[in-house]
Amino acid sequence: MSLEERINQDLKEAMKAKDPAALRGIRAIKAAILLEKTSGAKHEISNDLEMKIVQKLIKQRKDSLDIYQKQNREDLAQTEREEIEVIKQYLPKQLTREELRAEIKKVIDEIGASSIQDMGKVMGTASKKLAGKADGKTMSGIVRELLNA
Repeated sequence: MSLEERINQDLKEAMKAKDPAALRGIRAIKAAILLEKTSGAKHEISNDLEMKIVQKLIKQRKDSLDIYQKQNREDLAQTEREEIEVIKQYLPKQLTREELRAEIKKVIDEIGASSIQDMGKVMGTASKKLAGKADGKTMSGIVRELLNA
């Protein structure tokens, strides 16, 4: 079952359950996929692209959550937290920090990276290898940490 089919099925279930948080999150994913389909790009939506779309939605909500927390808008922050939890269900299992560190260490060894100047190469390879399993901000922090050591 493709992500789009799963989204349509889950949307129906959320409507029946009258779950507003699930409805918002699922509709956001559905809208993002529809937007990509109608963007004029002549490509099929692959699993990788679907994962990138879902990751982007989570990143947007995390950014909004940070802003709302800084402005003491707990009502809006709660909405973002709820949507993040709903959207996360459509990503593959996320790696723990230790698992991510081990995978990035393998990539560094494969490439032969030795300094911070190699960060771009490491991030490019790691991003492809770990697509959907970790967010870029966490990955870049670990890469920077390992290359500076």
